[in-house]
Amino acid sequence: MSLPKVGGQHSEVPVAYGGITPFNACRGLGLITSGIITLTTDFGEGDPYVAMMKGVILCINPAARIVDITHQVPAGSIQEGGSIIRDAYKYFSDGTVHVGVIDPGVGGKRRPVVVLANNHFFVGPDNGLFWPVIEKQVNADIIHLKEKRYWMNKISPTFHGRDIFAPVAAHLSLGLNPFVLGEKIDDPTTIAYPLPCKKDSDLVGEVIRVDHFGNLITNITREHLTPLLKSKDVIIKIGSLVLDKISTTYSDVPDDEPLALIGSSNLLEIAINMGRATNYLGKDCRIGTKVTVECH
Repeated sequence: MSLPKVGGQHSEVPVAYGGITPFNACRGLGLITSGIITLTTDFGEGDPYVAMMKGVILCINPAARIVDITHQVPAGSIQEGGSIIRDAYKYFSDGTVHVGVIDPGVGGKRRPVVVLANNHFFVGPDNGLFWPVIEKQVNADIIHLKEKRYWMNKISPTFHGRDIFAPVAAHLSLGLNPFVLGEKIDDPTTIAYPLPCKKDSDLVGEVIRVDHFGNLITNITREHLTPLLKSKDVIIKIGSLVLDKISTTYSDVPDDEPLALIGSSNLLEIAINMGRATNYLGKDCRIGTKVTVECH
């Protein structure tokens, strides 16, 4: 099936959709499409790249509901992009298609894939971007995209987001059976996401993301902290900053004062009430900076 030209429409339901209403085509697989497509990229907001992807999607599925998760992932940061997709996708309904384009190896040997995991679709490069999702799902299916009839007719070697991932996502949002898109594989690319570790009685993690508000997001989860919170004296250290408790919310401390808390992503954060931890800590706020939780 060729992709529609701008303004074009399909006059009949393609065979790949099972010859039935597109939104029901995946029912036999236990999947129901939601019609929602999310986008996560490192494209920024100053160029037309995101709009081009949306244009391709809407030419194929004019009824698609497109949600921008973020386009501010640091350029080429697969690790940060993967953690954002992992944190965000679970708040969308089953059958949502999540497109991720943090793709420094575009045009190279890395494979284009669609991942089926936890009743969601993930479309993008097989470079570890979806590994945080895949590793949590025992029965995830990974399909190497090979059916070019579901891609744009002309493929730029530097923009697979527009020419491969966007059209594939649009077809999936219409109910296309994902298993017609290529071959199932069982060797997805993994990536070593940093995990906190125990050092004597201490827990050592690190900053993995800095959000728009200047908060430092760590890789230490609530579950990691639960055994330590039984101690009366908990000390959190990052750089020269020492905190003697884990707060519940930002306003637990006066304005411009630092605090540690469990944020909305269930991760330990270092923040400044009504301020920016990045400004407060300076050079100690880089991604990869160690954070230690001590119990006394």
